[in-house]
Amino acid sequence: MNGSHLIGAFLEMISAERGAAKNTIDAYRRDLNDYAGYVAGRKLTLLSADRETINAYLDQLRRDGLSASSSARRLSAIRQFHRFLCADTIRGDDPTRIIASPKSRRALPKVLSIAEVDQLLGAAEAEANAAGDPAERAVALRLYVLLELLYGTGMRVSELVSLRRQAVIRDRSFITVTGKGNKERVVPLNDRARDAIKAYLETLEPGPWLFPSAGAQGYLARQVFARELKALAGRAGISSARVAPHVLRHAFASHLLAGGADLRVVQMLLGHADISTTQIYTHVLDEKLRDLVETHHPLAQG
Repeated sequence: MNGSHLIGAFLEMISAERGAAKNTIDAYRRDLNDYAGYVAGRKLTLLSADRETINAYLDQLRRDGLSASSSARRLSAIRQFHRFLCADTIRGDDPTRIIASPKSRRALPKVLSIAEVDQLLGAAEAEANAAGDPAERAVALRLYVLLELLYGTGMRVSELVSLRRQAVIRDRSFITVTGKGNKERVVPLNDRARDAIKAYLETLEPGPWLFPSAGAQGYLARQVFARELKALAGRAGISSARVAPHVLRHAFASHLLAGGADLRVVQMLLGHADISTTQIYTHVLDEKLRDLVETHHPLAQG
């Protein structure tokens, strides 16, 4: 039985036994025909292709620019095909048994530059100062305080909008944040954030929340904050597509690390349980480290 007949038998099986849809069968056919063509190019057959051949095929897909997710899908089809050959005793071994699936690289977080953050904060502060109507001033000042706290502490947006007023009621340099799993951590407050909070508190009626709302939870919905932030970005001349609450958290972490902060300290401030989560922000240091090596490493001289 040649390669096309083997693939045809497999496709008949998934159609009859699994009820696979036509689009699914067509996708399997394309993937397996491509694999069979590569195997034939190495002077092998689908019955003699080994683990080295399949790994070489995956390497070729990577060199061709196929994404990790698409390569993983291709490997899944090949894996199921070879299991079918083994189950039907057409082939005695499964060369895909210990092949690892291609892993997608974790997407790097979007980060604003320090200048862009200053631009955003400056716009929020200017709008808060320019508002004449008390109600408008309260809303503008709330947004400014939200931004100062978010960029100044790196809190998660859910932690930020649900802050209780008692967390900032005193003129303190630190606040206690309740994060995931009700774990508490202490984060510092800079002078700008403290001054903004002090002015903002004067606009509030008595109540438990720092950012109260008429909604069911009693505090500002994160979606409302996100909308207000995107609108502010547009007014500040920054693409709203690049700005969201979590982007300010990313900027906080990346700018700290770029300034020389210890990774463990940033982990603690962000409330990450695993330092590997924090390490994603070290991408901002790549250029700095490269320059350091090129400037100071003895083998880089001359």
